[in-house]
Amino acid sequence: MRKKFTEKQIHILDIAEELIARKGYEGTSVRDICSKANINVAMISYYFGSKEKMMSYLYQYRVLKTRENFSEFADTIKDGKPEMQLREIIKYIVSQLFKYNYFHGFVTQELRHTENLKDELLDFYQLFVRKLDDVIKKGVASGVFTFTPKPEDILTMIIGSTLFVIRNKNFYELYVPSKNEEAYAKEAEKKVRMNLLLSVFAILGYAAD
Repeated sequence: MRKKFTEKQIHILDIAEELIARKGYEGTSVRDICSKANINVAMISYYFGSKEKMMSYLYQYRVLKTRENFSEFADTIKDGKPEMQLREIIKYIVSQLFKYNYFHGFVTQELRHTENLKDELLDFYQLFVRKLDDVIKKGVASGVFTFTPKPEDILTMIIGSTLFVIRNKNFYELYVPSKNEEAYAKEAEKKVRMNLLLSVFAILGYAAD
């Protein structure tokens, strides 16, 4: 990650991400970012070109950082039983998608004309596919999984289901009673995660003890 970004860029991107997560992209101005980062407005143009281009950098930074975090996370669970590893991977992916949900609309738009983002995402997805493939094969070999679905199909199910919920809040909130936005997010994430666990383990033919 440090090969792509300078310390100053990382500082600005961390501040920008914090503000955008709290206020949204439209609600966060360049001046807001510069004020909190204690830099001159001209520095955004110098380092990134524009606010829009900064979002592209921010997304690449987030993907790289999350990929590093996932690699560390995967290493901590590598000696666990396959069913435990799979539960943790599903929980990890769903939680990350909910945590950084403010990126999704931006990504859909930018992917149409930004090859760098496509490459970053492709590498990221393949990392998940490789780990899922390893866990599925170990589960089948140990007898806890009966079937061997394609890991890319499992990843598609996890990401697709989660993004549907994130992008269709007006529909999903009908089935997730909550008192406020924070409570809704927690309950929606929990509901998606539990449904995915049921679906994925059923597809694998999980044989619980």
